Amino acid sequence: MRYWKPILLVPVACFVLAAAAIAVAGLRDRLVPADAIVVLGNTVNPDGQPSPRLRARLDCALTAYRLKLAPLLIVTGGVGKEGYDEAAVMAHYLVAHGVPAAAVLVDSAGNDTAASAANVARIAGERHLTSVLVASQYFHLPRASLALTRAGVPVAGTVHARYFEARDLYSLAREVIGIGAYFTGLKGQPPAAPAPR
Repeated sequence: MRYWKPILLVPVACFVLAAAAIAVAGLRDRLVPADAIVVLGNTVNPDGQPSPRLRARLDCALTAYRLKLAPLLIVTGGVGKEGYDEAAVMAHYLVAHGVPAAAVLVDSAGNDTAASAANVARIAGERHLTSVLVASQYFHLPRASLALTRAGVPVAGTVHARYFEARDLYSLAREVIGIGAYFTGLKGQPPAAPAPR
């Protein structure tokens, strides 16, 4: 039995190392100029306001926008169990904080990361966007960047939301599995973006 213990520790160690790599990558912001800032959706509170986690994503995107790193913001999300269109709530928040409505592009069909990536790829093709800056929670950024890249959207940089909670440990573990599924093909890949016209 004692010979099995080191063998069993190997996958556990690999899992922990993968989670640590995701955290380090996500916490290392790459603030560079881009054509647009993509903000991934998250929970909307029952009162229709962005949850603290979603608000933190929007706030870090706002900071990047105010630094003039990109002239456009793309908000992407679906309709959550609370019944609210995440993307519409996100757009309203950004406009209420000084972003011109014309600078906010709304994708209300981003029901998961892969769908958001595919929809952003379509928008990028229509708008001739050649690079994006991605805003989300640190643990989500590596997988979101991978999904966008595989959809044909060049990711120039990332910025993480300044909001942390105990649930992040669960989210990190989930992301290890999620990225593994992307690499092994168990998770369907978003379609490639159309060639810019």
